[in-house]
Amino acid sequence: MTEQLFFKPEERKLFLALYHKMLRLTGDSFLPADVHKLKTQLVSSIESGKLKRDIFGLNPLLKSIQTAIIVTDEIGMKRASVLGIMLHDSVSSGVCAIEDVGNNFGSDVAGIVRGLIRVQELYEKSPSIESENFRNLLLTFAEDMRVILIIIADRVNIMRQIRDVGNDEARVQVANEAAYLYAPLAHKLGLYALKSELEDLSLKYTEHDMYYHIKDKLNETKKSRDAYIERFIQPLKKHLEDAGLQFHIKGRTKSIHSIYQKMKKQKCPFEGVYDLFAIRVILDAPLEKEKMQCWQVYSIVTDMYQPNPKRLRDWLSVPKSNGYESLHITVMGPEGKWVEVQIRTERMDEVAERGLAAHWRYKGIKGETGLDDWLTSVREALESSDGTGLEAMDQFKMDLYEDEVFVFTPKGDLYKLPKGATVLDFAFMIHTKLGCSCTGAKVNGKNVPIRQELKSGDQVEIMSSASQTPKQGWLKIVVTSKARTKIKQALKETEARQSAYAKEELERKLKNRKIDFDESTMMRVIKRKGYKIITDFYQDIANGTLDITDIIDEYVEQLRRETEIMETQTRTAEGFSLQKMEGDIDNIHEDVLVIDQNLKGIQYQLAQCCHPIYGDDIFGFVSIKRGIMIHRMNCPNAHDMRQRYGYRIVKARWAGKSVGSQYPISLMVVGHDDIGIVTNITSIINKEEGITLRSIGIEANDGLFSGQLTVMVSDTSKLNTLIKKLKTVKGVKNVSRL
Repeated sequence: MTEQLFFKPEERKLFLALYHKMLRLTGDSFLPADVHKLKTQLVSSIESGKLKRDIFGLNPLLKSIQTAIIVTDEIGMKRASVLGIMLHDSVSSGVCAIEDVGNNFGSDVAGIVRGLIRVQELYEKSPSIESENFRNLLLTFAEDMRVILIIIADRVNIMRQIRDVGNDEARVQVANEAAYLYAPLAHKLGLYALKSELEDLSLKYTEHDMYYHIKDKLNETKKSRDAYIERFIQPLKKHLEDAGLQFHIKGRTKSIHSIYQKMKKQKCPFEGVYDLFAIRVILDAPLEKEKMQCWQVYSIVTDMYQPNPKRLRDWLSVPKSNGYESLHITVMGPEGKWVEVQIRTERMDEVAERGLAAHWRYKGIKGETGLDDWLTSVREALESSDGTGLEAMDQFKMDLYEDEVFVFTPKGDLYKLPKGATVLDFAFMIHTKLGCSCTGAKVNGKNVPIRQELKSGDQVEIMSSASQTPKQGWLKIVVTSKARTKIKQALKETEARQSAYAKEELERKLKNRKIDFDESTMMRVIKRKGYKIITDFYQDIANGTLDITDIIDEYVEQLRRETEIMETQTRTAEGFSLQKMEGDIDNIHEDVLVIDQNLKGIQYQLAQCCHPIYGDDIFGFVSIKRGIMIHRMNCPNAHDMRQRYGYRIVKARWAGKSVGSQYPISLMVVGHDDIGIVTNITSIINKEEGITLRSIGIEANDGLFSGQLTVMVSDTSKLNTLIKKLKTVKGVKNVSRL
């Protein structure tokens, strides 16, 4: 009876079918007792009544087994990962302990369960990760590679299941996050098929009309596209067969998301995108002949069709850090169309489709040190970053899509660095101490400065000096997250020591003059001098920019004023405060920017693109340099911000009443060009209390007029009242807010 309540009829039938499929896919990787123990644990979890559906109403066990199928069938992982997925709900809901999992299934499975639970806790109250949890999420990822792969599979599964759910806001949040976090992760790990699916589904949920517009266009052109691919392939097949090669060829249409990005980048309609597909030649070649046969195919293709040498991509000689191996060339096909040809073997194709999990099966062939180094750099950058995590997130996203260069030490050791990396980046990659003392390098035997950009094949010998220390300008030289993090750490340590010494000296000199040091009074002096960060103030004392005697004189003057008159606090126009939402139990743990009239200290700006005013539905956008930007919900830039920078979006609302503040609002008025209409419009505005007309511009043509007004208004209620009254003016057809 409990099982019937837990599963809907169609869910129970689907679960049993997937359960048998999962056992078939895992094959002999399960130990003899695993199946019985797993079944017992799942029945116990169902009977406990503790397993709950998620925010989309998805059944937890059904969702887990769907994810397990993706992990086994589409990525290629087996026992430990599958058991970890199936058991983590039981542990997180308290049905069994992590120690029980370790005893029954082994420490490997328990480790995966522990990682999945940590991620699940971050998502408990919201389906979307906020920036403050971002570092914790990625640190969890970086602990065990399998956790990354499982979470990507889980996100693919959720994106497949939420097409018809009613929670639109949560669906859009999940879709945006899939595009800016999980798709780049899948890309880095070589899961190109899942990466494309995540991007396509994200576009489907966030840009519904555009997605189906491109999809319909692809369907319309499929027949002619297939015919062209056939014309390209047929003569190529004959030449390859004549060469005695074992192979198969397939045409692959680019993903909808990829086509959409090209349309945006090239600012053209669908018809303007010409490279809609790629041809893939997949060889059945023995391991020792793989490279030779790939280059043989390259020679045949380029003999038949004119190649574009600028578009050659050679990942055969040195594979990507995620194990990806392939040879890409763009050639001029029939009818003068550019066609991308990808050349690889069956083994390479499996690695390309399934990513690292498939790569592990060929561990003896190519090492994974590049990826290990990348994960290490992720850990180091995240563990040492401070603040909201926004800079760490931006750097992390840049690292995900990096192109690579390969350089050598004098001993012949190979290192991978992102494109654009400098001598200084290389020094920090070898060792932090070497980076901090780096003065230059010998590249291919020639002396070069620390800012020298490295190229693939360079041999680099770092030169250092014990007297060298990191400089602020170094941050503009390096591109890797590890180097930036270590330089910032060194600079902060130096500044902290200097600032502490400067503060000590200031307090000592005040004491010599028998003046008490009051922290709050000194803070007002610091603020008056324009400093927002206290350490900057003391740093300027340390380096001599500020004269310590002048500071003492200002401090004494401030003390004198405070004893003569009561302190008057200057009110700001608005302030922002992070407060907890009240009322809605689902939002108890969500931070919301509450805008009122009394709070100070947090930098903000009202966005100029949409001019929000009191009463508008709003949200906050956290910028690194300009503080918090407040936008209207229907701001023309809102969708793009949510899609590209979903982790910077903060919920916001107004509090209290709008008192004393006025905002410039532009209105568009359209109507018939009647005599006196301008006078009637301005008359209504002048009669409205608390509204001021700042500017007006009218253009008339063929009996019609359009005018743009700028008025100063305090809130949306007064603005809406004004708009209603303007619409009553004879001849006015429409009034809208810009």
